[in-house]
Amino acid sequence: MVNWAQMRDCRFDVDRVPELLERVERQDEPEAWKELGWRLVLEHDLLSPASFAALPRLVRLAQRSAEARGLAGKILERAAGQHGCDALLADCADAIKEFREVLDRHLRSRPADYLVSFRALLAVEEEYHWANALEGFTDDIICVDCPHCGVGVTIAIGGFGCYSEVRDGDEEFRRDLRPAAAEELTGTGRWMHEMTVRDGQEALANGIAHLFGKAECPRCASVFTVADEYTSANRPVMR
Repeated sequence: MVNWAQMRDCRFDVDRVPELLERVERQDEPEAWKELGWRLVLEHDLLSPASFAALPRLVRLAQRSAEARGLAGKILERAAGQHGCDALLADCADAIKEFREVLDRHLRSRPADYLVSFRALLAVEEEYHWANALEGFTDDIICVDCPHCGVGVTIAIGGFGCYSEVRDGDEEFRRDLRPAAAEELTGTGRWMHEMTVRDGQEALANGIAHLFGKAECPRCASVFTVADEYTSANRPVMR
């Protein structure tokens, strides 16, 4: 049983979250979900003890509620942060395992909230940097440093093109990305690509192939793997 008297939320209250959870468990209330959102996830990246205390109940609702899937996903996407709730997170291990199964079944149905649920699954798998970086590849931008000359390189993947770019004053220098073939992918990239192909998510699959493919530095012409450089700079050190 959760001792809610010790579970402050992001507004430093201890009574509102359990009340709101009871309301959304009884019926779908948009206003209750809205308030839960800013009590459990503050300013995009801050969590509180109530965030993790609420997680098992959100997971139980996740099979039938897009709001529950989205909010549970947001909590887990930030689980590697400095929230001071590692023990509470560890207590959620069974709920997180259940959430993985719920999300996998849901993704197979090719739902309207596919990207939100896919990002949540990445967080479940502790791929936090990808869970927070993917935007659907309509016009995704990430920044990496060239591992050879150190210049900052912008990587664009989306409807406006797939390229690496370096700016020098008012000038832009671009090179086309080289997507990885499916058989070349390994590890996380292979898993992400296979899942999105399985679920008919062509835009995501194509974007992932570019993300885990090669880029040429427009300044020094060296070639590097985009995902490796982004992971090296952004994957959190797990406690």
